[in-house]
This record gives sequence, C-alpha cells and structure tokens, in this order.
Amino acid sequence: ARSAEGGGFNTARDATMSGPGRGKFRIEPFKHRVELDAQYAEKTWKILKDAIHEINHRNASGLSFEELYRNAYNMVLHRHGKALYDGLVATVTEHLVEIAGLVDAVQGDHFLQELERRWQDHTKSMQMIRDILMYMDRIYVHPHGLKSVHDLGLALWRDHVMRAASIKPRVRAAVLGAINRERGGEQINQSLVRAVSSMLMDLGEDVYVLDFEEPFIATTVEFYRAEAQSYLASSDCHDYLRRSEQRLDEEAARVKEYLNVRSEARVVACVEEELLSRQMRAVLGMPGSGLVAMLQDDKHDNLALVYALFKRVRDGLGAVKEMMAEHVKAEGKGLVMDPEKEKDPLEYIEGLLRMKSKYDASIKAAFGNDRNFVNALHHSFEYFVNINTRSAEYISLYVDDKLRRGLKGASEDEVEQVLDRVMILFRFLQEKDVFEKYYKQHLAKRLLGGRTTSDDAERSFIVKLKTECGYQFTSKIEGMFNDMRTSRDTMAAFRSHLEEQLKS
Repeated sequence: ARSAEGGGFNTARDATMSGPGRGKFRIEPFKHRVELDAQYAEKTWKILKDAIHEINHRNASGLSFEELYRNAYNMVLHRHGKALYDGLVATVTEHLVEIAGLVDAVQGDHFLQELERRWQDHTKSMQMIRDILMYMDRIYVHPHGLKSVHDLGLALWRDHVMRAASIKPRVRAAVLGAINRERGGEQINQSLVRAVSSMLMDLGEDVYVLDFEEPFIATTVEFYRAEAQSYLASSDCHDYLRRSEQRLDEEAARVKEYLNVRSEARVVACVEEELLSRQMRAVLGMPGSGLVAMLQDDKHDNLALVYALFKRVRDGLGAVKEMMAEHVKAEGKGLVMDPEKEKDPLEYIEGLLRMKSKYDASIKAAFGNDRNFVNALHHSFEYFVNINTRSAEYISLYVDDKLRRGLKGASEDEVEQVLDRVMILFRFLQEKDVFEKYYKQHLAKRLLGGRTTSDDAERSFIVKLKTECGYQFTSKIEGMFNDMRTSRDTMAAFRSHLEEQLKS
C-alpha cells in the first residue's frame, strides 16, 4: 500500500489473515500532506485581528462569520492556539485601554452613562468574538486551564476599565453619592445605578463586594450614625421609632430596586444597629414619651411598634422587658408602701387588681402575650406584693368583704370572675400560710355569725385554694364547714325532737 505521504490509499489487513474476518480490508481515506505557508499563522491572525477590531467598533455587518470561524478553527487545528489566544488578549486589552481613556474623559452626570454604554458595547462584542472562537474555547482553552473567551472579556474589563486608577474611585463616588442623595429625598436615575450594580456583579461577586458593597456599608453606617443623633435631638420616642421603621423599609426597598439582593441583610443590619441597638436606652428612656410614658398612658399602638422594631435586634426585647419590669416594680412598690392605701385594705387590693389588669391588657394588645413579658410581669408583682408583710392579711380581708356582702345579688359568672382575680394575687404570696391563718379567722366569723352571702361561693373559693395548694392546705378549712354542717344537722334534729315532745 502507498504511504499517506505518497497520497494514495492506505490499506491494511486485519491483524491476522486467519480466523473470522479473514480477507477483509480496512480502507482509510486519502491523507494529503497540508503544506502551510511559513507565514500562515501570522496572515490568518491578521484577518482575525482586523475582524475583532471591526466588531469592537461596531462595524461587523460586512464580516463573514463562517469564514472567520474557519480561520480560527484552522489555526487551532494546526497548533497555533497559543498565538490565537495571546493575540486575542493583546487586542482586547489594547481596545479596553482606549475605552478607559474615553470613559474617563467624560465629566459630570454623564460619566456613569458613558461607562454603562461602553460596557454594553463590550459585552455584545465579546459575544460575537466568542462565537468566532468557539472551537478555540473548546479544544485549546479548557485543556490548558485558561479563561474562556467570555470570562476573559470580563476579567480584562475589570482590570483595564473598572479598576483603572482614574475610574474606580469615580464609579464608587458617583453611585454612593446618588444613593445618599436619594436618602435625602432627591430623585435619582435608578435604572442607571441598577445597570452599574449589575455590571459589578457580572464581573464577579468579589468585585461587587470589594468595589461597591464594602464602601456602601461604610457610608451607610456613617449616614445613619449622624441621622440617629439628629432624630434624638428633634423627635419624641414614637416619632423616632416611626422614622426608623420608615428608613428600614426604604433600605430594603432600595436593594430590591437597584442593588444586588445579597446586600439587603447587611444594609438592614446596619440601620438596625445605628438607629435601634446603639440608641436603645436613649430612645426608650425619653422623658414623657419613652416606654414608661407609653405604659402609663396605655398607648398600645406605640408599644406594638416598640415590640416590632426591637424584636429585630439582638437583646432588643430583653431590654424592653427589663425596662417594663423596672417600671412595674417601682409603681407597685409605691402602691404597697403608700400609708394612705394601708388605711383601706379593700382599696389596697383593688389598686393591685387594677394595676394587674392594666398591664395584662398592654402585654396582650402590644406584645402578643409574649410569654417572656407575661413572666416578667408576674415576677414584678411577686416582688412588690411581698414587700408589704400585710398583703396576705389584706387579701383575706378583701375575700371576707366579698363573701359577706360584696357578691350579694351577683351572678355565678360574676362571682367566679371576682374569685379568679383574687387568686391571681394569692399566687404571688410567698407566705401563703399567713393568708391561711387570717382566712380561717375570717371564715369562722362568717360561719358563726351566719353572714356569708353564698355557701356555693365559699366552697368555690376553697376548691380554688385546694387546686392551687393541695389538700393539706384546705383540710382544716373544709373541717370547719363540716363542723358547721354537723352542728346544723344536730340542731335540726334537736328541734324536731322538741316539737314531737310538745305534741305528745
């Protein structure tokens, strides 16, 4: 058979002429030696380079992309991939250095517009170039660990345009300046800022973070740190919180409108830190309008705003709960230590019950019955109820008054409501045995004097005490009722006996 170099057929028998397949031939096509011009690569690259130049200058309408693809294909096929790739890098770099100069020459508000326009041109050009060099991308670039044509275009724009010494700081200043103007109430070209933000993200998340997000967060901290001081000087507590809520909504909306979503959590956290966390005590402690004033005046809507905002920050609700508890303790201590209140035990207990109902309502309406606040309120009441050693006696006197005369004519439901309210205060007592002593004394007087309004009410209250404290606590009290019942039964039997004696 002729050799490939001779240009004839190249035939070959199978590995052996015996056995299955004997006598079959494999026929291969002609293999012509391709004689290349010594300057083939240089000439072909010149064609491609000129085409890339035309594409970069938006003059691609007269180009044959099929022919250009074939030229690039042949260069790679004949092992000139490196020359093709290096030439591409040099040509695009040269073009982008020129573009950087043109962009930098634009002044004022048109600077970002020019940058964005040039960026759009670059991305379209690189898409066309990528189509021409598709074979190089697949056969040469990937095996050699090089950047694809698409990624190369991004990297070169980043290095020679976006991060050019004269452009990078101007882009940052223009975008951050626009955002701060919008924060001040001006209208800005949001679509332009969105386009620049998108460009930075296309260049790589690290570019977006380092070139924009980090300085953006720093200026956000600076802006809201100053604004917090301005708010504190010009607002009451509710107004401060309302404006803070508005700013939080604005920043979240700003990210959704024209920044990358990854920035939302960071910028919102900055606003929360500067307007809420750092100013927490100063805002909530504002005289006449802070948390204490809201609690005193039952401003449930304002308290609900406090809860919603400080729920967002670390230890925020803990601080609100602590301040509420401090206030309730102070108010309660003032009540139980008031000499005038001690002159009227019934008013003393009514005052405690009104206070409990008031704060129960606030916690329900404003804090959604948050268990942490409910428990804090209970601990506060337990603290000041036990400061006055006569609280147990006064609770017993209050029950005595209700069961002797205060519940006369009341419905069963009304009786239960009164007794349940009393049990709330009873649970706060630490020395329940003191209450038991006074209660037995008062109960004995009611029973012996026949002055109780309702045996059912008496028994209902004893059941509540048993449920709360166990059988041992109420055994002697129940014994008193049994003794009275035995006494009544004995007296009835005695009267019946006397009547029978008189008849006989």
